[in-house]
Amino acid sequence: MKAISCLKYGLSELKLEEVEKPVPRDNEVLLEVHASSATTHNLMIIEGKPFFVRLLDSGLVKPRIKIPGSDISGRVVMVGKDVTKFKPGDEVFGVSTAFGAYAEYTAVPEHELVPKPVNISFEEAAAVPQGSLVALQALRDKGGIQKGQKVLIFGASGGIGSFAVQIAKYFGAEVTGVCSSRNFDMLYTLGADHLIDYTKQDYTKNGQTYDLIFAIAYRSIFDHKRALKPNGVYVSAGGPSVTRIFQDMLIGPMVFKRDGKKLVGGWAVNPNAKDLLFVKELIEAGRIKPVVDRCYPLSETAKALQHYGTGHPGGKVVIAVQHSTKF
Repeated sequence: MKAISCLKYGLSELKLEEVEKPVPRDNEVLLEVHASSATTHNLMIIEGKPFFVRLLDSGLVKPRIKIPGSDISGRVVMVGKDVTKFKPGDEVFGVSTAFGAYAEYTAVPEHELVPKPVNISFEEAAAVPQGSLVALQALRDKGGIQKGQKVLIFGASGGIGSFAVQIAKYFGAEVTGVCSSRNFDMLYTLGADHLIDYTKQDYTKNGQTYDLIFAIAYRSIFDHKRALKPNGVYVSAGGPSVTRIFQDMLIGPMVFKRDGKKLVGGWAVNPNAKDLLFVKELIEAGRIKPVVDRCYPLSETAKALQHYGTGHPGGKVVIAVQHSTKF
């Protein structure tokens, strides 16, 4: 089978190669991958930056993860003897915590997958898992979002932000999105009540305050603190910036606590089937939808990740897999 091989750090080192097709373990399914997506975590482990990533889940000198890719959608072609949820032919999507999604086939534990929404394509489904789960868990679980609250989404047009706008509206919030004006039409379509072009207006100094701020893009937490109401909550989606991590984890909680405001920093996804099934139901009910900025073939995975990292995409960047051989 064909797969993206990551044997050295750097996007330029990614190679499309022939590798051995995996054999599923007893609790795994073998998935014919139809699509995956670009994510910050995958970009970090491929580039080995910032350096602490090499200490946490990659190698010091060369990558430990040989085939990247975590968001996944596809069709089951084989199941292990202990698998009970799926059978060959089932269409599924999810988050592969062992990676391996940038390939024609990959083996995934059954508990990491759920049935694909029936009303979207494989490419759209691959745009859903991590982006939607980060947004859902940050707003609902960490932010405690409530009906009628004023919520600001900083980085509203990206893969996570576009879901955050829709999920906040689902919970009955009044939503202000911050992004560049070129994405305004898309976000109004998704339900945003107000939009601010961060290149033209400093939303932390316009006198508006919010019950909940969810920041996907980087700006100082002290700027966001000014825009919070008393007892407001600021939730950070984390990210590769060492400065941001230092502020979120060490300085911010002490500064926020003095004013009765709450900071939840360094937020990362907790992939689980229960939450993904909830997202699936919202998609099938027409309450939320994935937004795909661009779709690249597997052979152009490096270009997809480069665009994701530097192109300010409006929505998710998807990697589609065309199969050269049949199972």
